[in-house]
Amino acid sequence: MKRSLRRAIWVGAVVAVTVATVPMASAFGAGSVTTSFTRVSDWGTGHEARVTITNGSDASVSTWRVEFELPSGTSISSSWDADVTRNGNRYVAVKKSWAGALAPGASFSWGYNGTGAYRAPLNCTVNGAPCGGGTPPPTTTPPTTTPPTTTPPTTTPPTTTPPTTTPPNPGAQKVVGYFAQWGVYARNYHVKNIHTSGSASKLTHILYAFGNTTGGRCTIGDSYADYEKAYTAAESVDGVADTWDQPLRGSFNQLRKLKKMYPHIKVIWSFGGWTWSGGFTQAAQNPAAFAESCYNLVEDPRWADVFDGIDIDWEYPNACGLTCDASGPNAFKNVASALRTRFGSGNLVTAAITADGSNGGKIDATDYAGAATHLNWIMPMTYDYFGAFAPQGPTAPHSPLTSYTGIPQQGFWSDAAIQKLKSKGIPANKLLLGIGFYGRGWTGVTQTTPGGTATGPAPGTYEQGIEDYKVLKNTCPATGTVGGTAYAKCGSNWWSYDTPSTIGGKMTYAKNQGLGGAFFWELSGDTSNGELIGAIKGGLG
Repeated sequence: MKRSLRRAIWVGAVVAVTVATVPMASAFGAGSVTTSFTRVSDWGTGHEARVTITNGSDASVSTWRVEFELPSGTSISSSWDADVTRNGNRYVAVKKSWAGALAPGASFSWGYNGTGAYRAPLNCTVNGAPCGGGTPPPTTTPPTTTPPTTTPPTTTPPTTTPPTTTPPNPGAQKVVGYFAQWGVYARNYHVKNIHTSGSASKLTHILYAFGNTTGGRCTIGDSYADYEKAYTAAESVDGVADTWDQPLRGSFNQLRKLKKMYPHIKVIWSFGGWTWSGGFTQAAQNPAAFAESCYNLVEDPRWADVFDGIDIDWEYPNACGLTCDASGPNAFKNVASALRTRFGSGNLVTAAITADGSNGGKIDATDYAGAATHLNWIMPMTYDYFGAFAPQGPTAPHSPLTSYTGIPQQGFWSDAAIQKLKSKGIPANKLLLGIGFYGRGWTGVTQTTPGGTATGPAPGTYEQGIEDYKVLKNTCPATGTVGGTAYAKCGSNWWSYDTPSTIGGKMTYAKNQGLGGAFFWELSGDTSNGELIGAIKGGLG
């Protein structure tokens, strides 16, 4: 059950995070090209860093190459937005082919996750020039034989030819995050926050939630949030205010600006959700007419350039969610087929589905394998298995990866859903693992470990029994793990949620299973510096 109440009155605050910046300047033409390494987050056993190249010269820089060493005890485990190779403890990062030239005064950032606590890089060069300033040496090979006096010389000789690295697993590259349209109200979470948190550079796809399905048709969910709300310069992605007469405002226009800033991001319009899935029953009676209405809405000339496809979040076909559907086991497949026919091969058509892996459960109620042939990928919602919707408990993690002794219901864990879907013939690389950026909790609990009784839902900022990770990490830090996820007991409250560490374990699972990547609900639950999405991106590698 995805949290998708329309216009839920959520409040949120941006948490200020102090970062440490290590500026390193290099001479390049008239003026200089600067490189700064910024510690985005540090959890002791690992860290995330952002590297920013700024063109301070008076000429355009068509390419860049940053070389540096990492101190002993630290290494890069994953990176994004640059091609990074390694030789010993020396790293070479070069511009991605899709990244444009750096105009005078422009900057570009890439990032990496590292092992160990953050430590500033050493012996950095940019395009062959020392990062500390000065002119490039006459040789084409950056000098590395004279390190700073406080640092022992490296024992690994430099090489002018970057070593060949193992290509990343092509089936584990999607990082897909939901943006909840109602977050722009009390939560004060806007498209700009995707940029300022550093999340945009890590996302491959954004799911915009939700469009409605009234009358068996795709319809607007919230016109004010979607395309009417006017943004000030301070609120806008690019710092430019909306005008009263511009043809498109709201989150749609902000997403357009975000895509211009991050051309690699695709945006998919998601329809349905827990609250608005009722219309799918009527849609299944005439899938072609439904698909036509969806195409006309998604491809509306006012915002056709914003969206790259459609996502169907039907909770649940031929089963019960907020309402019950009895359309039969072929209904979902027929709807998916009609959408693919109408949207064609050039658009993305995806679906979020049940993760009920029990025998005779919701996965078994529908021909998801038949539908998968028409879909780019499928997202089993491997969260919300347990929670204070059972107010007396037993306490249990809402997103277990694996089973454990005493789990309240068989088949209610992520691996059970993945294995069942694979056994039905769905290719592993079409399945994405779901992550919740929030916790579920009970109050009146005396037992620290799972399985305790409770008296009701724990207090939550926005809704009883639910709280964002960004809040829980400080108010109720994790004290234990079970089934591949974390839990915590604070006073009489008991919470379960994923942490960067447990997400790392889940991403290892996703890679080992050959899955297509991961998706999460939803962006505003993360810290203001994107701690959880960093763990997803870093874990997938």
